[in-house]
Amino acid sequence: MDHSLDLLLNLHGTSFTYDCGYWYEIVAYQVEPNSKIPHGIRYSLTLHDHYNQRVYGMDNAHAAPNVGKGNYAGKIYEWDHVHNGLSDRGTAYQFSSPEQLMTDFFDAIEKIIKQVS
Repeated sequence: MDHSLDLLLNLHGTSFTYDCGYWYEIVAYQVEPNSKIPHGIRYSLTLHDHYNQRVYGMDNAHAAPNVGKGNYAGKIYEWDHVHNGLSDRGTAYQFSSPEQLMTDFFDAIEKIIKQVS
């Protein structure tokens, strides 16, 4: 049995501050599966700097912008996405499981924390 969904949902509302002043927050709850959120999990996992600006995030609060241009731009809107940096509007993220989401998030923020510590 996969317990990673329970773990992710139990982490809802969790935040942690590192010695360098950066901090993360986890928001995750179940919703009715739909075309935008087929896995039925609404989530936002974010890392913020000591100025409270988001420097990294994974969420499905909005569709990631299309990468293509003109008449050949795809009309597929990915709601699961990653924000790399302060001004990044989002890059599609392939959600596969709650466990992989948490692994990808903590691996990414570990690299960022090592760079700023």
